[in-house]
Amino acid sequence: MNKRIMNLAIIPARKGSKRILKKNIKNFFGKPVIYNSIKQAKLTKLFDKIIVSTDCKKIQKIAKEYGAEASFLRPKNLSNDYVPTSEVVKHSITYFIKKKIYFNYVCCIYPVTPFLEKQDIIKGYKEIKK
Repeated sequence: MNKRIMNLAIIPARKGSKRILKKNIKNFFGKPVIYNSIKQAKLTKLFDKIIVSTDCKKIQKIAKEYGAEASFLRPKNLSNDYVPTSEVVKHSITYFIKKKIYFNYVCCIYPVTPFLEKQDIIKGYKEIKK
């Protein structure tokens, strides 16, 4: 039996930022800066799910407007300056495991990457598969 390989993209975008307030949704050439991360992930056609892990309803709404899933709000204990990205990714994966949804590959794409291109993501995916 052939098992379909499922891939997940996680974009961690919390509301708190000390240096640049609301940096994940700052306007960048007419769109929130997080838009490019969502757009490039979609353009790769590599992911079965593209989710935004956030603690902010406004970011959640914007993520959905641009085609990402934002099914849950991240808990406060995973939304401060001292939480490593790996814990945020782990939280997202655990959310899906509880729903009996599993992935072979998980990609973390930061939300403030306005110059990221789909080829960058595809190149990384190919390297991991090697």
